Amino acid sequence: MSAPTQGTAPHAKDKEAVAGVPGRIVSAWAGNDAKAFAEVFTEDGTMILPGVYQKGRQAIAAFMESAFAGPFKGTQVTGTPLDVRFLGPDSAVVVTQGGILAPGEGEVSPERAIRATWVVARDAGGWRLAAYQNSPRD
Repeated sequence: MSAPTQGTAPHAKDKEAVAGVPGRIVSAWAGNDAKAFAEVFTEDGTMILPGVYQKGRQAIAAFMESAFAGPFKGTQVTGTPLDVRFLGPDSAVVVTQGGILAPGEGEVSPERAIRATWVVARDAGGWRLAAYQNSPRD
């Protein structure tokens, strides 16, 4: 983890909370809970996946509800942090590697492996995802 650019080191609880944002997405996905998934985002958060752009909690929730009933049904998602960097006291960037696990898989297949960038911001509700983007790993 890098120190914030504004010269003050982040508190340990902030480091833990920021690093935990991807885990909140993993938990929501495990429950196929589109509302909980969208609640991880800021009100105007963005989600970019290959071929997908959604802006705002309502749009993200609607997309994920459809996805959990369709192509993501029965899947799980996993990710490992590669980097956590604070940009200031209320913002950070997390880079992860992971992907979608098909039913019965214990490892992400190479064709579904991704790297993702998470822009995390603190708001009145705590640390939330302001922007998420992933790309194929290979």
